[in-house]
Amino acid sequence: MLNFTVGPVMSYEAIREIGKEQVPYFRTPEFSEVMLENERLVAQFANAPKGSRVAFMTGSGTASMETVVMNVLNRNDKAIVVNGGSFGERFEELCTLHAIPHHTIKLDYGHALTEKHLEQLNGQDFTAFVVNMHETSTGVLYDMPMISRFCKKYGLLLVVDAISAFMADPFDMEALQADVMITGSQKALACPPGISLIVLSPRALERVEQNHSVCMYLDLKLALKDGERGQTPFTPAVGILLQINRRLRDINANGGIDSEVQRMHMLAEDFRQKIHDMPLEIFNESPSNAVTCLHPLRNNAYDIFTILKDEYDIWICPNGGELRNKVFRVGHLGALTPDDNTTLVNAMKDMIKRGLL
Repeated sequence: MLNFTVGPVMSYEAIREIGKEQVPYFRTPEFSEVMLENERLVAQFANAPKGSRVAFMTGSGTASMETVVMNVLNRNDKAIVVNGGSFGERFEELCTLHAIPHHTIKLDYGHALTEKHLEQLNGQDFTAFVVNMHETSTGVLYDMPMISRFCKKYGLLLVVDAISAFMADPFDMEALQADVMITGSQKALACPPGISLIVLSPRALERVEQNHSVCMYLDLKLALKDGERGQTPFTPAVGILLQINRRLRDINANGGIDSEVQRMHMLAEDFRQKIHDMPLEIFNESPSNAVTCLHPLRNNAYDIFTILKDEYDIWICPNGGELRNKVFRVGHLGALTPDDNTTLVNAMKDMIKRGLL
């Protein structure tokens, strides 16, 4: 199987080998050392401000999205939420569920956030800005420096879901003055799903300390307290945390975060160049390095996904809802190479000859 989805993604052999091992007991000094190193390297790769902390939550990215809404925001806030697709809509639903007052910027599918959207909100009494840096459902990468300038101007807390963007696109937490960054194990970290990570600035940590959590399992106070000694309050996905450690150390040894982002950029550009004469159009404005979102000009998008899966053993990423038959996505995360891109492109060329693309 060749996997071009956006999560879970292709894992490296060294990561898969760890997955074969017996899962060790974790209430040990050895595991604590692994976790403390994980925290240090994640904070380093995010360029988190001095005094920031990292919480490792056993759960998908949505678990950490909800954890942040519950622990960092409260009912005295008035948040701006960007909804450009299913993941922006998820943040909107979480704010509604937890009674966080909010205003939604609703974008058409595939469209970027612009200065005009923000200008309409100038001078209002907002306290937080909640955004998916990369709206994975449509492939749009939002202009984080623009958002950062707006937040700095009005002193807004900046919460960023970088689940599919972290280590694929440039992200500098300190430069952006971002207060929260969320990511997940199954994206550019190229590990199995099951762990999501939350990086919290000192300002966000103050919010966590002041707020009262109404959930034991997603209580960031507990997670951060145990994290001081390299532990978690409850049994975590131990094996995945060990895989994350290996992956972080490998990235660090191979040139660090900048090198990894450049590799993702190269893979994305290589694929886009190879399909430039095909009956496909890039669906979105401002595409991310993480994924190319494509609209087929002749055939049904979901049928293309099915044929590649069933007849070529190649997985791309389908869409749901309104975009199910209009759009498919090709991911560039994980252990992929330009040769893998060529394999996919050759399969797509064969489909064109057969009248299937």
